[in-house]
Formats: sequence, C-alpha cells, structure tokens
Amino acid sequence: MTSSFSHIHEGCIVVGSLFNEPMRVETVRASGDGTWIVGLVGMQSERFRKVTLSAHELEGLTILEAGFTYKGDGHLLRLGLQAYSLGIAWEFDPYFGLSISRVDPLPHQLEAVYDYLLKAPRVRFLLADDAGAGKTIMGGLLIRELQLRGLAERILIVCPANLAFQWQRELKEKFDEKFLLLRGGDIRDQFGVNQWLEQKKVITSLDLAKRTEILPGLRQVNWDLIIVDEAHRMSWTPPARKTARYALGELLRDTSDHLLLLTATPHKGDPANFSLFLKLLDPDAYADVRSIREAMERRRAPFYLRRTKEAMVYFPERRPDGTWAAEKIFTKRIPNTVDFQIDGPEFDLYRDVTRFVKRQSAKAAAQGDDPRARAVGFLMSLYQRRLASSTYALRHSLENRARRLEEGLKKAQELARQAPPDLPDPEELEEMEEVERERLEELLEAITLAANADQVREEIAELRHLAQQAQAVEASNLEAKLTKLKNLLHREGFFDNPDQRLLLFTEFKDTLDYLVTKLKSWGFSVGCIHGGMKPGSRDEPGTRLYAEQQFREGAIQVLVATEAAGEGINLQVCHILFNYDIPWNPNRLEQRMGRIHRYGQRHDCLIFNFVATNTIEGKVLQRLLEKLQEIRNALDDDAVFNVVGEVLPAAHIERVLRDYYAGKLGDADLEERLLENVDESRFRAICQTALEGLASKKLNLEMLIERRARAQERRVVPETIARFLRDAAAYVPLNLRIVDNLPHTFEPTRTPPALRRHERDPDWKLPPLASKYPRCSTDRDTAEKNNLEWVTPGHPFFEAIRRHTSAKAAQAFSQGACFYSLQHASPARLDFFRARVVDGLGQVVHERLFAVELAGNSAPCLREPTLLGDFSPAEPPAELPAIAREPEPLTWLHQNALQAFLDETRAERLTEVERIAAHVELSLTELLQRADEEIGKANEDREKGIPGAD
Repeated sequence: MTSSFSHIHEGCIVVGSLFNEPMRVETVRASGDGTWIVGLVGMQSERFRKVTLSAHELEGLTILEAGFTYKGDGHLLRLGLQAYSLGIAWEFDPYFGLSISRVDPLPHQLEAVYDYLLKAPRVRFLLADDAGAGKTIMGGLLIRELQLRGLAERILIVCPANLAFQWQRELKEKFDEKFLLLRGGDIRDQFGVNQWLEQKKVITSLDLAKRTEILPGLRQVNWDLIIVDEAHRMSWTPPARKTARYALGELLRDTSDHLLLLTATPHKGDPANFSLFLKLLDPDAYADVRSIREAMERRRAPFYLRRTKEAMVYFPERRPDGTWAAEKIFTKRIPNTVDFQIDGPEFDLYRDVTRFVKRQSAKAAAQGDDPRARAVGFLMSLYQRRLASSTYALRHSLENRARRLEEGLKKAQELARQAPPDLPDPEELEEMEEVERERLEELLEAITLAANADQVREEIAELRHLAQQAQAVEASNLEAKLTKLKNLLHREGFFDNPDQRLLLFTEFKDTLDYLVTKLKSWGFSVGCIHGGMKPGSRDEPGTRLYAEQQFREGAIQVLVATEAAGEGINLQVCHILFNYDIPWNPNRLEQRMGRIHRYGQRHDCLIFNFVATNTIEGKVLQRLLEKLQEIRNALDDDAVFNVVGEVLPAAHIERVLRDYYAGKLGDADLEERLLENVDESRFRAICQTALEGLASKKLNLEMLIERRARAQERRVVPETIARFLRDAAAYVPLNLRIVDNLPHTFEPTRTPPALRRHERDPDWKLPPLASKYPRCSTDRDTAEKNNLEWVTPGHPFFEAIRRHTSAKAAQAFSQGACFYSLQHASPARLDFFRARVVDGLGQVVHERLFAVELAGNSAPCLREPTLLGDFSPAEPPAELPAIAREPEPLTWLHQNALQAFLDETRAERLTEVERIAAHVELSLTELLQRADEEIGKANEDREKGIPGAD
C-alpha cells in the first residue's frame, strides 16, 4: 500500500481519519489553488461525497493495494462479517424484532405484523382487531422492525389524551423506545420553535393535534411512520361536513410515508362513513361503498385487517395423542340484565322531568336548525341521560342551569345575546373526551329559548322545583337502582369476600362521586378513574395509574369509572363488571367489557346491566339488550357484541330518543325505529366477514408454529451478542468489565469519542449515545431481574460498536485473510458477496450475505456465512495456492443463488401489488362510472336550459 497523494487515481480505494469507511475514488480534479476536488463513494454506505482536500490531507490517506493479498487481519475480517450479519439480522430471523423486545406475542399479533404490515412495500393499513387484542404490542413491533430496516426515524403516535401515557409507558417498558409526550403547554412554552420538527419520536393527543393553531406546525413535518390509535374518532360525520378530526386525518395521511390506523370499532354501522374513513389510508382506492363491499366479497381488500376475539388463540400445545390443540385466548362473556322499577316520588320525578324535557325539545324542534334550538335539544336529551344515571347527577345539572339562567337574568341583554357554542354532530359528540363534554354542557346551561324575562323566570322556577324533588328522592335513601345495587353486591358475595373485585361503570362524574360515597359508607375500599384525573404514576395518589395499580394489587375492592377508563386500561385481574347506567352509544358497551375481557383473563366475565323497565329509555335499552342476546344465542357467537357498532351507529339511540322527546315519534314507533336494523341475518353476515379484509376466519397456525420454530433456530442468542461486543470492544478501544456472577453482563467505561462520532453518520436514526452506560446485559431475563441496561441490536451502544467494527474491518475486507480449517484437506477459498434487491425508488427491499466456496476441481458451492467461526486466523503462506487467483464466481452465484433471491422477492412484491391493483381498479371503475353519470346529467341540464348548468 502507498500513502503519496500523487498516486490517487480513479478506481482506487482510500482509507484515513477523514472518513468513517473505505472510499472508492470516482473522480479526481486539481482545482488550481493547491487543493484537489475528489468524488468518492463509501464502500459500505454506497453514498457519494464530493470533498475538497489539501495536499496535506491527501498525504494522510492510505491507498489500499489493488486485488486480494490475503494479508489482512483474520480476526477483524471475521468480526466485520459478523457485524454486517447482525446489521441485517431481520433478514434471516423472521421474528427478529421479537428477539430484542420484552414481549411474548400471540399468533394473531405475529400474523398481523409479519404477514401483512411488513409485507407491504409501504404500510397503509387499518388494523381493526377487537378490544383487548394487543394493538399497542403490534404497533410497537412495527416500530421496532421498521427501525431495524432503517425505514423509520421520525415517528408520530396520535391517540386520545387518556391513552397517551399508556403508549409512552408500554413502548418504554416493552421496546425500550423513548417517546416525548407533547402537550399544548409544551408548544406554548416554546413559542417560535416548531416542536414537531425538533422531536423525532412524539406522542400527542388527537384533540390537541386537530386544533387550528397546531395544524400549521404539524403540516411542516414529514413523518416516516404515523400510528393513530382509536382512529375511528377521525371518521367523517354526516351530513356532508368534514370534522376537524377528519381534516387532521387527511393531513396525517399526506405527511406520512407509513400510516397505521388502529381501532376496535371501524365501521360504526354507517357504510358511507366507513368509505370516507378508509380514504384516510388512500384517497383513490376507496371510491364508494359499493366498491368496498365488492372488494370484501372478492377478498381483495388489501388495506385492512380485522379479527374478532373468538378467532384468537394461544400457540397450540401438543396433546398426549400427538395432535395439537389451541386454547382460545378469550373467555366467555355472560351478560345479565338487572331490571328494576321506580315508583313513588322517584317515578313522579321521572314523569315531571320527562314532561319538561319533551316540552323544551318540542319548542326547539319547532325552530328548525337554529343553533340555539339545537343546543337546547341536545341539553334536554343530556338531562334525560343524567336522570337515567342517578338522581344526584340530574339534580346537579338542574341546579347549575337554574343558577346560570339567574346570573343571565341579572344582565337581561347579555342573556339574549348569549351565543350558543358550536355543536358537533351527534356522532362526534359521542366520541368527545369526558372533560371536553363537561365543558360543553357548562356552556349550554346558559342557553335558553325563552322569549322574554318572564319566560326565563318561569323556567328557573320549574328547574328549582324539579331540583327540590330530586333532593327529596335522594334524602329518602330509597332509590330503586341503588337498592338493587346493594342487593346484588350481597348476592354476588362482595360483602363476604373482600378479595373479589368489581369494576363499576357510569357515564357521569357526578354519579361516580355519588357511588363512591355510598360504597364507602357500606364498608368497601373504593377507588375511581375519571376524565379529570391526570395519568400520573403508580406512586402518585389521585392519578389514574395509581388507582389502576391499587385495584390490581387488591388494595381497593371496587373501582368506579367513567368512560375515561373505557379505553386503554387493562383490568383483567377482575372478571365482574356492573354497568350502572347503559351508554346510549353501543360501542361503549364493548369498550367497557374490553377492560376485563382481554388477554390474561382466566375467568368467564360476568356483565350486569342495570335497566329501569318502567321508563321509556329503560324499555328500549332492555329490548335492545334482549334482542342482542337472542341473536347471540341463535348464532352461538360472542362476536355479536364485537360488531354491534357496525349495525348501530354511535348516535343512533341518541337520535331516536331526541326525535321522541321532540314529538316526532310516538311510544308505538320508538321500538320499531330503534331496532329496525337489529336482525339476525345482518349480524350473521357481519360476524362471518367481520371486516376481515385479507384475513381468514382462522389463523394459519401450522405456518406460524413452523416459522416460530425456525426463528428459534436462527435467533441471535445473548451469548452471541455478548461475545461480539467483547471481541469488538478491543478494536475501539473500550473496556467492558465482565460481571462474573451475572450471565452475559458487563460494565463499560466511558463512551469514547470513536463511538460518539457515529451519531453524526447521515443514516444514524437512533437516540444519542450516553456518555457512560450503567451495568449492561445482553440477556433479557438477567436485565429485567436486576434492572440493568438491556443491550441488543438496535440499541445505540450496540449499533455504534457494530458500525465502528465494520469501518475497522474495511481494510481486511479489501485485502482478504487466511484461515486454518480442520474441515478441508486441501486449500479452498471462500468469497463473500452482499446482495441487495432495490425497488424503483431505490429503496432496499431485501439484503443478504452469500458465501461461495471454491475448492480444487470441485464446482462452486454455497456455504453458511457463519462458517468462518469454525476456522482459526492464520498467517499467509509464502506463496498463495492457485485457488487464490481463480476468478470470482459471479456467474455461478447469479445462476445458483442471486436469481432465486430476486425471483423470491419479485413474487412477494407482485402478490402484494396485484392485490392492491385489483382493488384500485375496482375503485377507479366506480369513480369513472360516477363521473360519466355526472357528465351526462350536466349535458341534460344544459340542453334543458337550467341556470348554472354550464
């Protein structure tokens, strides 16, 4: 080798401190001022760089000798090959992301991530498995696998506010991924700085991201991957009005490369809405409802996947007779209706409140679509819901409205000018955050349809009278539902068995407060979760996480919760749930049950629904529950409960009852209107398809078992990683002190600059290196039991050492090395080849390492790339054997390995592309037909002379 810059020429390979890898010289040109302009390509990264070098800098470069001399460092060459293999470990371990994550996934999770998401050249997917299926785990696995492939650096997770902390916690605990939880205050505090650009891994709330003042900053950022949890909240809400959440969905679609939508309730019973929702994945592929329905019938729906709980099983276990049996993950759900009747003063209160609500609703309906009328109509139905929940909740609302109207009456002109707040459509109202909904109710309390001050005084007097009636009912301690609750607690053994836990749901915070007080007075240890609580931590009293942890550990027996606990909280330690009031949104029932009916639940889940059978609302809800149970019994399928939201839109019950209160429906019409779509045939059809898209009704367990076994054989074991780190550290240099009493554990010294420099690599997509790492282990169990840093491929410390090793080994790669082999009787040569298949955009689809052995007169043959581990590095002989000068077997390799590799990759891609193309063709055909119809109608209108037809 030489070091004189005068020998620099096109085609030569140079190394030196200026570069972190060997560089091939492509162009050399003197600039005339004593410097040289040199174009170079990295031998590993294949990135082109043009640099201006002085004569002194050129003198510092080393030109590697052309051709293989086999004088390289054999230890370093072998270590470099191992570093390369570990960098593409996901190519030969089908579940590599699992090997370096703290999760033990289930078959349906593996199928979703590895057979659907990662098979797509660009992830654009709706994953709509039932609640409790572990969608957070699947999202985390996708993040890990895309990062390993170098495809995801900037990642955004959008979810309801009450789930944000859970995402942050689970990604840290299970995948060692650190995401920033970005709140409104963080953005305001950094005025003038776009926090979306500053951070690479962000979790934020759906309702923060949708704000008009937030959208411009968000629009400036392009994300590698966006995951939206509870994505059904972004649905387009009819009539044809785009919600702020839907507009956010369009923005996220347009600013992301990979996009994953997660929801357990994708359909919401409205096919047109579902079609618009799917356009958040691809605006062209989903032309209308008919194309989607037809695609599903033909099983050509490549963008979404749904599996019901009933299709989910554990990995099979071998039975004594040699056959395999797969146990279902989810136990049974056994719903029970707890019916009761109200009477006496309680019934009088119900009758009088209902009359008041009907009178106000009819007045509102008479004013059409006036915003004030809509506001009052919504408020009246809300009072009826509060009445069904508890007398206490109703009284608080009545008193609050009376007080607000009295305050307005003192400023009569202000009351008349009081503008109603913008009301979202009923479907969007059903999806509002609890705190946001309470804030809206507070604003609505000041809105009245009274025409003058006397009418306002009349309404206030009626509100005060109703509130006094409610207070008298409370004081009597004879509320029928509360009495029924106490009796049921006795019957189910809660008073006698303090270890038996209960989850009790209600819609309203006021009812929650009321129940907590009553339950404590009966001697129960009680906790609560509601929308006004911050996530907090397991050690911070008064927070959601603290209440959840206390319930799990048995410190509290009864957990009372509002809908804030209906999503994202895992309480499978409990198997009994009371619905103290029935939500008018049927999706809420499934979400509530999903808190206890999930992975890890070992008991059948008992669900008790409280219904007053002599109220209008109670009658229709009881009939709905009975009808669902009848259909469930007829189909013998619990999936009925999973898909109820696909038959009944979220606001269906609300709309029907509001029409009833307004006088548009009579008592006889109410049940017929409510249940018009609830029939066995419709549920049967939906349960059979369950929006599965590509998925089959049953998982391909044989394939999954075989693949899991293959992954076990090929997985990178902790001792392999530890040995690599130990050997590679010597070339940094870095001292890793071995901890004798813990397997595969070491204590590193301070992180040297030689490793820190890799943070500046253009393709570095990991967090910065720590200045010093604590005690580390490559073994997952050891790290978890001893609270150590778990170092695996994908960890910044490991990746920096791997890259440093690859750069160090570059010279050995270009020279070759000699080894002793006990397996060979005569000289042989091993040639290593890196093969990449790239797509039309230049993205690497697959990458593999091939080893070809040449030995004497024998034909070339493929060998395992790990074969060098069986050999010992040796000094080169005085004279190289003839086999060393044989030409490279590129033609043989292409015919015997590379072509098959290419064909395999092409077939994989073609299958996916054909599936997508078939669906897009179906959709575009529908779009063209619709356009033809519109053009034809426009021509007819023009011929008729209709104004504006031109």
